[in-house]
Amino acid sequence: MPAFLNDDFLLETELARELYHGTARDLPIIDYHCHLSPEMMAEDHRFRSITEIWLDGDHYKWRAMRACGVPERLITGDASDWEKFAAWAQTVPATLANPLYHWTAMELKRPFGIQEPLTPSTARAIFERCNELLSGGLTAMEILRIFRVAVVCSTDNPADTLAAHRKLAARRQPATCVYPTWRPDKALTVDDPPRWNAWVRRLEQASGMSIGTWKEFLEALEKRHSDFHALGCRASDHGLDRMHAEPFTDAEASAVFDHARRGETPGQHEIELFRSALLYRLAILDHERGWVQQFHLGALRNTNTRMRQILGPDTGYDAMGDTGQASHLARFLDRLDETNQLTKTILYNVNPAFNAVFATVAGCFQDGITPGKMQWGAAWWFLDQLDGMEAQMRTLANMGLLSQFVGMVTDSRSFLSWPRHDYFRRLLCQMLGEEVRRGRLPRDREALAEVVANVCFRNALNYFGFQPGALISDFMADAAERVI
Repeated sequence: MPAFLNDDFLLETELARELYHGTARDLPIIDYHCHLSPEMMAEDHRFRSITEIWLDGDHYKWRAMRACGVPERLITGDASDWEKFAAWAQTVPATLANPLYHWTAMELKRPFGIQEPLTPSTARAIFERCNELLSGGLTAMEILRIFRVAVVCSTDNPADTLAAHRKLAARRQPATCVYPTWRPDKALTVDDPPRWNAWVRRLEQASGMSIGTWKEFLEALEKRHSDFHALGCRASDHGLDRMHAEPFTDAEASAVFDHARRGETPGQHEIELFRSALLYRLAILDHERGWVQQFHLGALRNTNTRMRQILGPDTGYDAMGDTGQASHLARFLDRLDETNQLTKTILYNVNPAFNAVFATVAGCFQDGITPGKMQWGAAWWFLDQLDGMEAQMRTLANMGLLSQFVGMVTDSRSFLSWPRHDYFRRLLCQMLGEEVRRGRLPRDREALAEVVANVCFRNALNYFGFQPGALISDFMADAAERVI
């Protein structure tokens, strides 16, 4: 019986091992959607402890700890770093058969070189060893270098100053290129006029423009869109419960804007109309600049009122939603496609009941010109685990073309999340190797290796059109002299 987490972890056939070790393992990582801090990358942040880099902000671990009865003080409270780490070590043995058990082991193995399981008895030694490495030079950017991360796309508010991204862009010949991603969700929140108006004031400052009308609002957003583009941004991202695609006129959108700007709460129909109008205008901007638009759809957020009042939003109390998706999504995409203004699009769903829905809606709008223009994106959030990734790839292979897939993202706030790319690559190689073992695919190693290289690296590189940094340039030069 093979040892847990050895070099052939998850690779159960000879061909799977060949594809992984010969092709997938050493490909650079293009992480085109994550929530890493640009400020931490710009300053090459040195972490105070393993607790900061590993536990602060990790909703997955928080949920597991709560399920084990760990007091909130040891999760998000004022406990010391060691106390929080010890509480997590106490929890880990209870996560057997949960994805967190694999993530924990993989993230300790690389970059820390720790292979023994994290348990209460090993916790102190592991805590001290990780802290020693972190204080000795294992900084934010060094971790990216170790994992061969070629591109990182953070998630950025249009009202952000982008100061950190300017600092990152000023580096000479960086191995890892860091780009902003346009995330305008707060522009849609007219259901909460005080908060929305506060954000509009921030947008005024960032754009250097006064915003008193719907037209000026759109102009300020366009100005910031241009600023993002100048810093290498080539993608937008939206986190929505569902798509908004109601008919609207500019006069109607303008009237809703005026109400909200005066602090008046619009009615539900007005909110829907405003969001539909704004999403359409933003999609047109993305098309004009040749960006990729991403939509993360279907999460049911901040469900626990009591804990939201204590901890605030986005603290691990989210779930899969069951909101109807297909008709709204198709209507939105069709309106853009009618005038040939539908840009490259990635759709992510969080509820596996909608896997085939998303895969087939995406297939309705391929244009016969751009390979893989419409993407059903990687397994997201609660689906970001072995079963979810396999289901996503198999459904995509059945309903679309796996060969055109732009691959995995971390969607993470942790600088230790890079093993998720390795996990995905192993599962991809295992899936293809198993298909060959069963006689469902020919044993054409060259063709299969081409698919692996494309899905894990090349497709994303070509799809987004990022300017290659030193790591990609060196890799592509080497690849020209050998078969990947």
